[in-house]
Amino acid sequence: MVTELVPAAAFPLQSGLVPRGTRTFVFESIFEVFLLLGTLVGVVVVGYMLYNAYKYRSGSGNGHIDDEDRLVLGELPSGSGGGRKLFTSFFMSMIIVVSLVSWTYLTLLYVEEGPSDAESLDVEVEGYQFGWRFTYPNGHTTDGVLRVPADRPVQLTITTADVFHNFGITELRVKSDAIPGQETETWFTADEPGTYTAQCYELCGAGHSYMSAEVIVMPPDEYEAWYANTTADNATASESSADESVAAKSSLRPAVVP
Repeated sequence: MVTELVPAAAFPLQSGLVPRGTRTFVFESIFEVFLLLGTLVGVVVVGYMLYNAYKYRSGSGNGHIDDEDRLVLGELPSGSGGGRKLFTSFFMSMIIVVSLVSWTYLTLLYVEEGPSDAESLDVEVEGYQFGWRFTYPNGHTTDGVLRVPADRPVQLTITTADVFHNFGITELRVKSDAIPGQETETWFTADEPGTYTAQCYELCGAGHSYMSAEVIVMPPDEYEAWYANTTADNATASESSADESVAAKSSLRPAVVP
């Protein structure tokens, strides 16, 4: 049975002030907002500092203070409008920080919740020393290769058969722990067809550096045709190759000396 593919239009890129879309789009939006605000604050602070340095430069006459007007140790200044500048700057800073924290929280909350179950393709991911095994909704299993359609959310349920691992695809901004005896969930959406690399980001043994898998993002029609030819029965070939892969990678484990 082939699951129905959801068109890209059903997964909007953004909604209102809080960005919606792929993980890549969301995290790039967060980066751009922080970069813009950081640059703006930096320009204002440095500009105000340079303005006052020029205004009260030596010889301008603005920086002269009579001896009787000089502050002594422990005395607070009484000028500058009774602290209005300090209050204004503090109030504006508070508004910016609270707004930024609230916006970031709502954005990351969307990333944490992910797309609705009706939209996503569910794939089970199992890590082992030193590789990745993927199981599709129809029971088909592949080892070392994950095929997914473009423009469709992919929901991953991740676990491990032995030690701690961490499944991550850098280009798609997805990363989640693989914990023995537990399941973690994450998701991603690839904008366009291509080939990416999934790696383990948890030091898990001598073969950790070789623990990777191909993530092949296919056009929706090609993926549908491929998926139609996969069943739990024809997964035996993948399982046999997985056993060979496990045997090969097991040789990378350090020998145990009694």
